[in-house]
Amino acid sequence: MTDYIATRDAYGKALAKLGEGDSRVVVLDADLSGSTKTGIFAKKFPERFFNMGVAEQDLIGTAAGFALAGKIPFASSFAMFAVGRAWEIVRNSVAYPHLNVKICASHAGLTVGEDGASHQIIEDLALTRVMPGMTVLVPADATETEQMVKAAAAHEGPVYIRLGRSKVPQLFDSSYQFKIGKANVIREGKDILLIACGIMVAPTLEAARTLETQGIAATVVNCASIKPLDADTIIPLAKKIGTVLTLEEHSIIGGLGSAICELLGEFPGIAVHRHGVNDEWGQSAPAEVLLKHYKLMPEDIVERVKKVRGQT
Repeated sequence: MTDYIATRDAYGKALAKLGEGDSRVVVLDADLSGSTKTGIFAKKFPERFFNMGVAEQDLIGTAAGFALAGKIPFASSFAMFAVGRAWEIVRNSVAYPHLNVKICASHAGLTVGEDGASHQIIEDLALTRVMPGMTVLVPADATETEQMVKAAAAHEGPVYIRLGRSKVPQLFDSSYQFKIGKANVIREGKDILLIACGIMVAPTLEAARTLETQGIAATVVNCASIKPLDADTIIPLAKKIGTVLTLEEHSIIGGLGSAICELLGEFPGIAVHRHGVNDEWGQSAPAEVLLKHYKLMPEDIVERVKKVRGQT
């Protein structure tokens, strides 16, 4: 039976483990440590945990100060607040001076559910990847989250990690190795290249299995590193297969799909299609209802692939 674990849960446990081996790690939260799971670190290392209250600009600014003092600060809140409300501080106090701050934001995307559209940031990848020098990462499961946190700590410079609220299936075991700037091919096929990130990797794999029964062989790539992109893996695959469909729980404007279009736009003969949230806001409903409404379920991916291939 497949285990289901939220990436925010994996983040909390990974932080506590990381703190054991590196005293430079400090954690900051904006009064949401129960939800972001930084409370696990707080219980273990109270002298290195700082609750900044509902003051996200101060959260990011203080994290910048810790970085200047030689610490490795992990700043957490809901994604809407961490990079939405505090965007100017992230830009001017973290990204512009290229400080060693790790912004790990939970409750991103539509799957915040009943919290409503005001909390469902679907433009955070666009907001962060546009900043020069900012590394932007989206884990697909708990294993990848744990390795991503470790890689972020070892990376010198600002990093944004997008985490989710809902539980997601475990895709990778302990043999999996995440690297910043690397994508991994998790299924091979000749008919279409599906590039997904975050919670969309699991339904994309399920869709690929269904498509196989209908005579369509799909290559599936987990693109956890949105910036930098793994051009060495993606470009040859796109040239060989010719048709690309990107899948994300994010606006199709500025996210993974846009990044892939920017990467492949210079190569003739490659058709790139984007599947995600169109130019619209979220709304309040249970996560699964929203995923169905915005056509992000496996059956929706199957239909989109057929449409892209002119089979509907």
